[in-house]
Amino acid sequence: MKKIIQFMFKRKVWPFILIITFTGVFLAFRSNGEGGKATTNQEKILTSLTSIIKENHYDPKPINNDFSKEVFKKYLNAIDPDKNIFLQSDIKSLKKYELSIDDEMNGAPIQLVPAVNGMYATRIHEAGEIYKQILAKPFDYSVDESVILNADKLEFASNEVQRKDMWRKKLKYLTLERYSDLLDQKEKNKDKKDFKIKTDSEIEAEARGKVVKMMDKSFDRLRYKFTDDERFNIFVNTITNYMDPHSDYFPPVEKRGFDEQMSGKFYGIGASLKEEESNIKVATLITGSPAWKSGEIKVGDIVMKVAQAKEEPVDVSGFAVTDAVTLIRGNKGTEVRLTLKQEDGTIKVVSLIRDEIVLDESYVRSAIINGKEKIGYIYLQDFYADFEKPNGARCAQDVARELLKLKAENVGGVILDLRGNGGGYLIEAINLVGLFIPEGPVVQVKEREGKPTVMSDNNKSVLYSGPLAVMINETSASASEIFAAAIQDYGRGVIIGSSSSFGKGTVQRNIPFGRPVDMYTGRTEFGAIKLTLQKYYRINGGSTQLKGVTPDIILPDEYEFMKFKEKDNPNSLPWDEIEQSSYTRWANPFDLKTIQAASVKRVAENPSFTLIKTNAEWLGKQNDKMYSLNLTKYQEEQKRLRSTLKQNDDLSKLKTGLAVVPLIADKAKYDTTTNKDKAERYKAWLKFVSTDIYIDEATKVVDDMITGSNTKVATNQ
Repeated sequence: MKKIIQFMFKRKVWPFILIITFTGVFLAFRSNGEGGKATTNQEKILTSLTSIIKENHYDPKPINNDFSKEVFKKYLNAIDPDKNIFLQSDIKSLKKYELSIDDEMNGAPIQLVPAVNGMYATRIHEAGEIYKQILAKPFDYSVDESVILNADKLEFASNEVQRKDMWRKKLKYLTLERYSDLLDQKEKNKDKKDFKIKTDSEIEAEARGKVVKMMDKSFDRLRYKFTDDERFNIFVNTITNYMDPHSDYFPPVEKRGFDEQMSGKFYGIGASLKEEESNIKVATLITGSPAWKSGEIKVGDIVMKVAQAKEEPVDVSGFAVTDAVTLIRGNKGTEVRLTLKQEDGTIKVVSLIRDEIVLDESYVRSAIINGKEKIGYIYLQDFYADFEKPNGARCAQDVARELLKLKAENVGGVILDLRGNGGGYLIEAINLVGLFIPEGPVVQVKEREGKPTVMSDNNKSVLYSGPLAVMINETSASASEIFAAAIQDYGRGVIIGSSSSFGKGTVQRNIPFGRPVDMYTGRTEFGAIKLTLQKYYRINGGSTQLKGVTPDIILPDEYEFMKFKEKDNPNSLPWDEIEQSSYTRWANPFDLKTIQAASVKRVAENPSFTLIKTNAEWLGKQNDKMYSLNLTKYQEEQKRLRSTLKQNDDLSKLKTGLAVVPLIADKAKYDTTTNKDKAERYKAWLKFVSTDIYIDEATKVVDDMITGSNTKVATNQ
């Protein structure tokens, strides 16, 4: 299982120090040219980012030979993560650049990346021939052998023979997965009238054929999409990520994608894409979008090529959907041309002007749970904000509107679900806390020098003062943790979730550099660096860094033993604490100990939670094991794995669902006459909420809170 989970957190509030940084970067560009030395864009990017890191990172590592050694190793692992492209002899030949990275960061010519590029082109061609040769012949699944899938436990091949064997085992495993599935299908369907029975050898050939198609597409992407520039971007990100896991370099296109995620909008054509039969097809059209208005694009059309205005079109055959989407999206008012193949075989070119597309389904949403008590449920997946517009979407304002709608329907309590919420804008977290408390400190922020700054909610009013439960899990990070920690420190509500949240207690800001290229967004020719400039602390003085937030009520979780939290990354900044801020606790509207005891009793008596915990421990051990390439043993392993995963899926769903209904004010969201697809997705979401075992327990906790509620505010801490 790939352990690649990244959480992003930023604020568009620029202190004076960053203005100074911008000036320094601009002057560095000028002086490099005045000496008569031809400075490449890559050198400009690298030296400028190095300067920004040195001057502004919260806790920069010394850029020296030791730093170079680590970056060298991590970069090669990032370029060849499965360690089956390069040989040990390649790594040895590249060793001459092992101690030069710090020099390159300080202005010396870039040597490692060009050397890797030349070597990579040769080795990827060889690997392409290797997989074709291996997949041309059937595998013998009676042999008792195994494969290691955790690349961290692998070394680069010492010679060609070993590299081919590494490929053989990988390809055999991929084929075995499909072969086993096809055999299962044969067994299940053998008695069906129209099912065509194939021999085992025919099925094995079909399985290898599926892997060939997958590998062809993967290698097409490596050859044509994974360019020299992309490998340079990986090099820069290896440097920034070694400083800490949340400092990243965004080249212009990726910076655009980051902005889109954070604001909930983008500039595009309003068509969603899907991968089907190795083609990229139009899946849906958004009503009122450029694609919809054109009348020339239909669901099912195959996207063959994408061109920017009058530029040469890019053939997207072999591209992943995300790669094609990146090409189609762009800046507002710009032209994109799509070459489409329609279902009747007609090929045509459609020219469209990009416009704003709002992803309103990624915004806050709510429902009502009718049970012992009438409870409002609010789901927030990001702390989003669109600061490019005075009236742009803000998650805190949106939650406020949902609270008003819920209050209008006289709910007795509220559940705010932040599970899977990886963070967002700090100011939105502060404003969100302000909806539930009178004025007061919310979070303390500290830069690498100077005293901490207390950031407060300055609004004395409280929009909602009733019983509140906040749901978090291992993937609730950053702004989610700020919110949950503040609610917990004030005693304003009950925090419910897994043993701890993610543990990201650092603050990043985006620093763009280079020539501006888009007047609407402020994007620049070289992109931006998302840099860790601060750490934040709870108002009680403790940091959420590494430790996260420990809920008041802990529920067993299937991801409990998966190692992807902040504390599992060796490059993470350490935990520490500072003096607590002065704040006034909310007068306890509930007896927390009694509520905790009631929940512990319910969970202990619930066999579903007991099994989820047992399964979580077993699943956590599977990532580091060796996998059998013997058909019989593989089938036994997969049977238990599938059984465990299915059991967890079943255990997390209620047999008798909660009575979840939409708000009266949200009637339009489930009106199939205006937007059928959107209405169906909303109904599916309501059904998901109604069957969630964790929401069920949160509902019971709020029921207990309502029973003993008292909404007065304490006068002293």
